[in-house]
Amino acid sequence: MSVPGEALPHPTVAPRPRVVGAPRLTEARGELLREITILDEYGDRRSIHIPAERSLTVFVDKRELVTLMTLGAMPEHLVLGYLLNQRLIKRVDEIESITVDWDVAAAAVRTRAGVADIEARTAKRVVTTGCGQGTVFGDQLEDLNGIHLPEAARARIRQSHLHRMLETMRQQDSIHRKAGSVHGCALFRLDAGQPELMMFVEDVGRHNAIDTIAGWMGLHGVDGVDKAFYTTGRLTSEMVMKAAHLGVPIVVSRNGVTAMGHEMATRLGMALFGRASNRHFLCYTGFERFDSEPEPQRPAVRVVSG
Repeated sequence: MSVPGEALPHPTVAPRPRVVGAPRLTEARGELLREITILDEYGDRRSIHIPAERSLTVFVDKRELVTLMTLGAMPEHLVLGYLLNQRLIKRVDEIESITVDWDVAAAAVRTRAGVADIEARTAKRVVTTGCGQGTVFGDQLEDLNGIHLPEAARARIRQSHLHRMLETMRQQDSIHRKAGSVHGCALFRLDAGQPELMMFVEDVGRHNAIDTIAGWMGLHGVDGVDKAFYTTGRLTSEMVMKAAHLGVPIVVSRNGVTAMGHEMATRLGMALFGRASNRHFLCYTGFERFDSEPEPQRPAVRVVSG
């Protein structure tokens, strides 16, 4: 239920053609917000919105793979990006179709030739630090030396362009602004005159949001070499790893970074920005990708003793 006359926020997506051999997708977008009545500290009853979290069980060729807790904004893209980021598929044309049915809370993935060794590749499951718990199958976290950015990923970012990204996100109509309790991720193109917002999506966890963007990038043949990610969530090793898998060399977070995320980004030559809000930020790694335009130093506060 929504408040009469109030427009509900939806993902921001730049229109692009799909790649040849792209899978068929349903468009089973769910209700993003739900209206409830609360009692506040003043004893007043009023209506507010909360995110409409739901479960989505993913079946690959009729084999149950995983259950994702999601907002349901772009579930088919989420499933596609999840399969790509888990390295279960290499290209989107390996998938024939993804059908999401909210009546049974399931996503049916049909591949063209099956997923090789799926039993062995999904036997080991690592629960990560994701909001709602992210998951990594296999030995991805043990094979970090096998992760590399593409040679073409030479993107740089100017401080003024970083400010423009942050201002774009500040002005974005969002579920978080209306209801809180969600994370958002955005993809920006940096080779334009100013950073261009290509996609923005929110979900109950930051891993879902970046997986959804990964699915959209794969579906439309968008590479990451001249792009930057923005996320509201912290930059853990898995978030850095997913950005690197997509070839995105610059990641900006409203939150901070973990030691493992910092180490991975340093080795890969990625630029990580954290605590980024308004005109404030911290550049943790990748100084060589950053064209600093320093703010004027604040005048020292003079303390006058009594």
